[in-house]
Amino acid sequence: MLACISRRTLSKGLLSFGLATFIVAAPVVVEPVSGGELKDLYFGEALYYAHQGEFFSALERLDAELGQYHDLDEPSRDTLYRHVNEAEFSAGDFELNYRMHHRAGRAIKAVLESNVDEAVRNEAAFRLARIHFQKDQYEDALHALDRMHGRVPEQIKGDVEFLRANVYLGSARPTDAANVLKKMPATDGLKGFSAFNLGIALLQDNHQADALNQLDKAGQLKLRASDEAGSAIKDKANLVLGDLLFDSKDFSRAQLSFDRVRLDGPFSNRALLRSGWAAVSAEKFDRALVPWDILIQREPTDSAVQEAMLAVPYAYSKLNVHGRAALMYGRALESFSKELEKVDASVESIRSGKFLKALVREELKQNKEWVIRLRTLPDAPETFYLMSLMASHDFQTALQNYVDLDDLRQRLVVWQRNFDAFDDLIKLRRRNYEPLLPGIDAKFRELDSQIRLRQEQRKHVEERLHAMLTGPRPDYLATADERIIAERLGQLEKHLDNNEDARAEALRLRLERLKGVLIWSLNTQYHERLSQAYKHLSDLNSDIAVLTQQYDAFVRARQAATHSYVGYDAPLSRLRRRVGDALQNVGVVMARQGRLIEMVAVNELSLRRDRLESYQSQARYAVADSYDRATRDQAEGERR
Repeated sequence: MLACISRRTLSKGLLSFGLATFIVAAPVVVEPVSGGELKDLYFGEALYYAHQGEFFSALERLDAELGQYHDLDEPSRDTLYRHVNEAEFSAGDFELNYRMHHRAGRAIKAVLESNVDEAVRNEAAFRLARIHFQKDQYEDALHALDRMHGRVPEQIKGDVEFLRANVYLGSARPTDAANVLKKMPATDGLKGFSAFNLGIALLQDNHQADALNQLDKAGQLKLRASDEAGSAIKDKANLVLGDLLFDSKDFSRAQLSFDRVRLDGPFSNRALLRSGWAAVSAEKFDRALVPWDILIQREPTDSAVQEAMLAVPYAYSKLNVHGRAALMYGRALESFSKELEKVDASVESIRSGKFLKALVREELKQNKEWVIRLRTLPDAPETFYLMSLMASHDFQTALQNYVDLDDLRQRLVVWQRNFDAFDDLIKLRRRNYEPLLPGIDAKFRELDSQIRLRQEQRKHVEERLHAMLTGPRPDYLATADERIIAERLGQLEKHLDNNEDARAEALRLRLERLKGVLIWSLNTQYHERLSQAYKHLSDLNSDIAVLTQQYDAFVRARQAATHSYVGYDAPLSRLRRRVGDALQNVGVVMARQGRLIEMVAVNELSLRRDRLESYQSQARYAVADSYDRATRDQAEGERR
């Protein structure tokens, strides 16, 4: 009944726990490294969704913004220009958090090879190292860490060294890992993990005594009450230490270590069970009943609770309380029968597809502890016996893939419906603009001809003024009154040409004087008038510029009106096909992933069923044996 675990298997499992907890539980969202004010609204929106943990939505928006930015003729005029390096880095980081390791690796490598700030480059190297570590590519992870030089952002300094130690542990270099962990400062958030992993490194390095001392220190660290992850790893250190002491038959110290595990922590059931067995191994059966009595009051689907249901009457039988032992064995037998019915119901529910439906409940995904809540759902018997399985890293990865596929399927369905909305929108625009455009075009053509005429006239005036710089023409600068006077004088002069009257000669003299006065004025005021003409031409240029701007704005508006409903048929048809194909592929992959999850769940339930049947057989034998012993004790008592 007492299962012992080898030290090698135990240390490997504990190492995996320590690394996975740190990496999975603490995803990092990139802030703008520049530290300045965020100028691009769409980049800010992507960061907002990333902070909510919705990395697909963040990628969806940031990819669209980066795509538009790179298609611009003048990207320096875009608001993303100041943040483009951080945006490229964030895209890789979002992909990493969404577990798109291949794309994230390419994006982060691009940042490393570009001309970016030293802090950004070092953070990119850290992210790349973390990708390699998660893919068990330890040499590549170390190479990425070695690329870090100069200023390292304060918020990742501890994470860098902790990752380096984890890489050493993963690549079977416990001595190097221990050296790194010993030098790490006791910072909040990493203190418990580094202390625990140091104990594991010393254990792998065959320093048994030092490993036990280190795990003892890790199990007694002073942590903040709000540090739930640190408290959990502290409990784990005490559990590991207790198991090691138990294997070395130091039962009293093992029990002390088990007793330090919190009663409300994730390892409390295992600690209570092991504490009782430590007392039993020391032949202190009455002390074993203390933790076991607490344990048997807990969730009966837990394997530790089920084992305790057999362990409690076993302890009573060792205390020669055979009647109580028989009753407890009977209760255990009844409980195991009920649990077997639950297992069968779970298997049937899983095979009917209810398990996968329960895993993608929207209201459960809103809560970080939604996996734990599944067991309390009355209409979800398929989850009663899968808590330990669902908490494992491999199952969580497979499950998260399925949840992501379901989320992607829902998005594709929404996008597919949106195409119909786009069609309606285009029809409405066409219906709105097509009746208006012919009248607008007619008025525009009329105004356009007038504008072109005025532009030609202005061009003619400009050419004359330029010509007058080399060949003065005062008559070109005469005012309207002066032109009228000159024309009138010319008419009078023609009228007097054939008149021989004495008075006509006097009138001709007067006309000559008047013409002289007019020519005098034109010649003496020529330069002043030429300067004034250039000033008026400059004013006219300003008006022409405003007119041209309005003209161009109208042309763009006219084109935008047409482009708002013309040319969308082919792109929409192409996108419809792509979304349809993607939806079909997602359906196929989702079915395969769901089938895999169901098979793993059924196999796990089969193992639990076998264990329950074994417990049931032991309980049947034990209850009969206890009744026999109780009967013999009673008979001996009566003979006395």
